[in-house]
Amino acid sequence: MDASERPFHDGMAPMQQDAMGIEAERIKARVLWYSFMGAMTQQEIAERLGITRLRVNRIIGQARQDGSVAIDIRVPLASCIELEQRLIKRYELKEATVVPSMADYQQTRRVVGETAGFALDRLLEDGRSIGVGWGTTLSIAIRGLRPRRLQKSWVVALMGGLTRGSGTNTFEVSTELSRALSASCYYLAAPIYCPDEQSRDSLLSHYGLSEVIRLASEVDVALVSCGDLSKRSNLVMTPIVESHLPELHEAGAVGDILGTFIDADGRPVNHPLNRRVLALTPAGLGGIKDAILTAAGTHKHAITRAILQGRFINRLIVDEETALLLL
Repeated sequence: MDASERPFHDGMAPMQQDAMGIEAERIKARVLWYSFMGAMTQQEIAERLGITRLRVNRIIGQARQDGSVAIDIRVPLASCIELEQRLIKRYELKEATVVPSMADYQQTRRVVGETAGFALDRLLEDGRSIGVGWGTTLSIAIRGLRPRRLQKSWVVALMGGLTRGSGTNTFEVSTELSRALSASCYYLAAPIYCPDEQSRDSLLSHYGLSEVIRLASEVDVALVSCGDLSKRSNLVMTPIVESHLPELHEAGAVGDILGTFIDADGRPVNHPLNRRVLALTPAGLGGIKDAILTAAGTHKHAITRAILQGRFINRLIVDEETALLLL
């Protein structure tokens, strides 16, 4: 029996059960979509989803019995699967995952975060390196990972941090991930924004920090989030960014990725903060083999579209309402 086919454990938290239930339904919907709409063989579906052919066979057989399949696919997430295929085609992605939008934004963010945990989990194996950004969604994703020992792997923070802890700060998120994997961790031990360009250049001349930036650009997997320019963004609410908001709007910024503010076409805007940021660049992120972006909430659709336009990521996890806006 596949791990994902096992029944829920009585001691599992309700939120984890919800996420596992959504993942099981998502896999079921994918199997049916690929089989009945995509005309793929069971072996092709198994290889694409990373599950056994026996499981694919069982899902299809059960669907024929319970009436899930008629002229259209009558499973809860079929509409999400269609959106995923359209996103993949539109933005040339390796993978897109669309989850139902909830009435409450916090719940939407939770579901996106937990789904990101499942997505990251599938890409992890000993020896693969992982880069991580910051934010509540990423923290939720990491808390849902299965603990394991990946002693040949290492984790690296992709950006500098804040001077005040919040549980979602760069240092805390990367530490949490390295503990979950029993892996080494490298920190970009500096503030996300330096006082001026000269101090940034000086810090990057330090061997330790320049080495971390190099490692960040060479990771196998990256998990990042993004922020718009509203007060829902943790970065915008920091004094240094809040004081520059009018200028950022004037420069055409729609939000940030790893602390770099970009316009609607995915181009870094001409603003001093972009010349003072200590982080992997969006272009550097675009060179990573498996770069996952999480985006929860329609307020993030503009910055998410900008990131997709810039081709900075190749795997997307987003809620249904935001996906519709992206299309």
